[in-house]
Amino acid sequence: MKIALPAPRREGSMSLEEAIDRRRSIRRYKDDPLTLEEVSQVLWAAYGINRWGKRTSPSAGACYPFEVYIVVENVEGLSPGVYLYDGKAHSLETVREGHFRKALAEACLGQRCVATAPVNIVIVAHYERTTGRYGERGIRYVHIDAGHMGQNIYLQATALNLGTVAVGAFRDEEVKGVLGVPGEPLYVFPVGVPGE
Repeated sequence: MKIALPAPRREGSMSLEEAIDRRRSIRRYKDDPLTLEEVSQVLWAAYGINRWGKRTSPSAGACYPFEVYIVVENVEGLSPGVYLYDGKAHSLETVREGHFRKALAEACLGQRCVATAPVNIVIVAHYERTTGRYGERGIRYVHIDAGHMGQNIYLQATALNLGTVAVGAFRDEEVKGVLGVPGEPLYVFPVGVPGE
């Protein structure tokens, strides 16, 4: 099922300079739900389409080797489950319904930030999209591209007064099992309202 997301804001109240200055890794979140607008904005910043018709994060040779998933636990207007973000349509597609946050946290070595975040963004790579063009060197490009997207997530979360942290410590096969999709997970970004 496709779920249309609210249109992203193209201007905000926090300058880029201020977001860079305030950016930090936040691992504790309140029990507050996120709004659909907040989730929409962070997903757009990660892998949406900008005013030039291009992705919001750069990619070597415009290969765009990623799929972006969210594991939802507490978002207003969204049932718990796993969703695929479609940046071109700025929508979500239901992958799996149900509560998967606990299983994702266990796959992430029991990290509390994953276990308590209302939403976790999971970046999944399809290396062949880039290595098909660049050969072995494409592996490096995929990792560089993931960093671009990660910084966009950090800065947008900061601009929305939300918290996030880049999580790379996880058991790949278990994360794949939670999502139930192909590809190689590279990053997990829990996102929530900063707590104490």
